[in-house]
Amino acid sequence: MIALTSVVFLALMVIGVPVAFSVGLAGFLGLVWSGAYPLPIVMQQIFQSVDSFVLLAIPLFILAGMLMETGGIAIRLVRLAQALVGWVRGGLAMAVVVAEYIFSGISGSTVADVSAIGSTMIPSMTKAGYTPEQAVSVVSAASAMGILVPPCILMIVIGSIANVSVAALFIGGFLPAVVLAAAIMGYIYVQARTSTDIAPPRPASRAEIKASFLDAVIPLGMPAIIFGGILGGIVTPTEAAAVAVFYAAIVGLFVYREIRWRDLPEILIQSSVVTAAVCFLLGVAAVVAWVLAVEQVPAYLIKSMAAFSAGPITFLVLTALLFIVMGAVLEGLPAVVILLPTFVPVAKTFGIDLVHYSIVIVAATGIGLFLPPIGVGLFIACGIAKVTMDRVVRPMMPYVAFLCLGLMLVIVFPWITLVLPSLFKL
Repeated sequence: MIALTSVVFLALMVIGVPVAFSVGLAGFLGLVWSGAYPLPIVMQQIFQSVDSFVLLAIPLFILAGMLMETGGIAIRLVRLAQALVGWVRGGLAMAVVVAEYIFSGISGSTVADVSAIGSTMIPSMTKAGYTPEQAVSVVSAASAMGILVPPCILMIVIGSIANVSVAALFIGGFLPAVVLAAAIMGYIYVQARTSTDIAPPRPASRAEIKASFLDAVIPLGMPAIIFGGILGGIVTPTEAAAVAVFYAAIVGLFVYREIRWRDLPEILIQSSVVTAAVCFLLGVAAVVAWVLAVEQVPAYLIKSMAAFSAGPITFLVLTALLFIVMGAVLEGLPAVVILLPTFVPVAKTFGIDLVHYSIVIVAATGIGLFLPPIGVGLFIACGIAKVTMDRVVRPMMPYVAFLCLGLMLVIVFPWITLVLPSLFKL
């Protein structure tokens, strides 16, 4: 049954069937072929996979991200980032990384990050002497890092599947994101110093920094409220998502007034479509995960790893490589739903902390989303810059290498992930 499911999935992907339908049809046909299990199990698994209070945060964070994308919040955060690091050689590209770190801590959606930051910064970067390919690479690398900055939809799903505290995953992602951001910014600095086409940095005056900060105070208030509420035990992550929607709507409609009342139906429809796609992916992927479980794949994997005599570091590295590739092929979310239930028991046998393990998976999946030439996130960035994927592959690969270097540091030093959750006793 496993062989048939795999062959059907690969065949459907090769002929261009969307990922969700490829996964769903592969799991269904595998069950039909085996004849050993009742087919109603398909609907049962789909329903159970999305029947979770924790997962209610997904549509709320998606809606909050879309409200902020159109409500003027992203542009104000970008201006603040430019004021903070614009004095450094390559500061405009570094501002993308800083802005992504801040904005991703509000939106919760990688697609919203790429769309908002990319549409804002790519034109500015090309005017400053960056090629469109370089601009796309910087935005993509920053967005790959940004998936680690909470709130993160993938963390919510992992918390539900692996029975890990979502609050601990949120807090645990902050420092690993800093490590990956530092790796990217280091490469940006070296690249800027060796390039003669990039405009020299222009330090911002104290007045400009003050004005940018004051203009961004209201957007910065959202993560303060969200994480202050979660860490203070006032709200759950799901309730925090509801607060984010309310905050974004108030700011966009009444403070900045960049969202018009007639825009709301379109925003709600778009967020509903994205939510439906995410939940459908979760549901059909859960069917395949169930097939793997009943076919004793986790037990076989544990025996294989034991025979291989791999240590925890080797297991983490192999897991990261797998999720980088699968994150590109399966768009991240279904890869986690299918593989995570299989790998969690193995991680436990090696004594790996599940918060650390989950953060490694999130980081690897983020890199996979922008892995040339098939990462779906990279396609979005290319679409914004109106460049073809083949032109972006070469300038993007060094960024992928530095992201992997940062991920390796996170793997080797678990305290980078665990120090903040332990400090807040999560």
